[in-house]
Amino acid sequence: MNGGISFWYADDGLPAVREPLGGDLSADVVIVGGGYTGLWTAYYLKRAVPSLRIVVLEGRFCGYGASGRNGGWLYNGIAGRERYARSHGREAAVRLQRAMNGTVDEVIRVAAAEGIDADIHRGGVLEVACTPAQWARLRAFHEAESAFGEEDRELYGARETAERIRVADAVGSSWTPHGARVHPAKLVKGLAAAVERLGVVIHESTPVTEVRARRAVTPYGTVRAPYVLRCTEGFTAGLKGQRRTWLPMNSSMIATEPLTAEQWASVGWAGRETLGDMAHAYMYAQRTADGRIALGGRGVPYRFGSRTDDDGGTRAETVRALREVLVRMFPSLAGVRIAHAWSGVLGVPRDWCASVVLDRSTGVGWAGGYVGSGMATANLAARTLCDLVRLDAGQGGRTELTELPWVGHRVRRWEPEPLRWLGVRGLYAVYRAADRRERSSRSAESSRLARVADRVAGRG
Repeated sequence: MNGGISFWYADDGLPAVREPLGGDLSADVVIVGGGYTGLWTAYYLKRAVPSLRIVVLEGRFCGYGASGRNGGWLYNGIAGRERYARSHGREAAVRLQRAMNGTVDEVIRVAAAEGIDADIHRGGVLEVACTPAQWARLRAFHEAESAFGEEDRELYGARETAERIRVADAVGSSWTPHGARVHPAKLVKGLAAAVERLGVVIHESTPVTEVRARRAVTPYGTVRAPYVLRCTEGFTAGLKGQRRTWLPMNSSMIATEPLTAEQWASVGWAGRETLGDMAHAYMYAQRTADGRIALGGRGVPYRFGSRTDDDGGTRAETVRALREVLVRMFPSLAGVRIAHAWSGVLGVPRDWCASVVLDRSTGVGWAGGYVGSGMATANLAARTLCDLVRLDAGQGGRTELTELPWVGHRVRRWEPEPLRWLGVRGLYAVYRAADRRERSSRSAESSRLARVADRVAGRG
């Protein structure tokens, strides 16, 4: 199957769509976007102040975007940490990282408390290196993560890596316990139900066309509220005036048919860690609860004019490329059938930094720019946005979260077309070329091509 939103919905079923907005409405807080960020924000605000009238507006259905299409990595990665270390000091960045470490625990805690069965398995995150250059980057990455407070991270050589998972040509890996495998659609559907039980009103099939000071405008009416929170991540470019705010980066995935016992014996992966690599055009994967491998990568990274895909449809060449990655890592699976392919978009700021902002003069707030690390980051961002609203409304004071360095961060807009299309497509062509060069050269030095691309992209 190609598209159909994602494999996760093919596996668990599409949700029944809630009623659209029926006309103008007033609320205390209106949240634009029914993905993880919007739903978590509604959850924590309603738990903290039960009397709040909170309305969530969603263009299709809750979890239609990245929240229902992602790779199911609940882990402690966060976009922009090194930049925040430079701008706010190292200790501030360490506090941000420690908050992210604890966020993995928080999501698992709430899922259990709310009775959300999302196939969560806490096996940690294993990131492998398959070339000398990747191994050098992985050791540097491991040291950096340890220096930012991950004292429990472990570094493995080739033999120890193979004992966990038999990735062809793997020369080493780095493992953190701060990660879990999740079924994304089950989590977002359970979270939406939990929010409704608390009394939050959700209107689906209600696309917001514009966010203004203290109002969200839709074709069916306007919702007015002291606080309007934009939680649209990769779909932000569809709002009036936001075309160049965050770039909707495309990511694509495949899911295999369920593997046999013999195939799993050839692969290992008994710990069910989420799996990544140190390539420049990197991959990410999980072992699903029903015994498949779900694997993703960038595919066609960007569509001209910041357009998004149509219900997850994925090009044949992208499916072939992802299959090649799968077979290169696990040659014993050369004959395995690909059962599903799909795509989605994630939000990328120009400086690759996630952020949380509340403009007190307009009541407009936003959170996002997770650059592909949103499953856990959305929860931390939502709790931060909740505390900022409560602080501004006089219903709470400053907290550890309101003092994190990503609060209030703003960044310049992306370049106009066709510059951003040419730039993004060119950058990922360079990254793929750099990976090919590293695989063939066996040099321990990262490709100069990738270093130049990083500088041009504004990463790091």
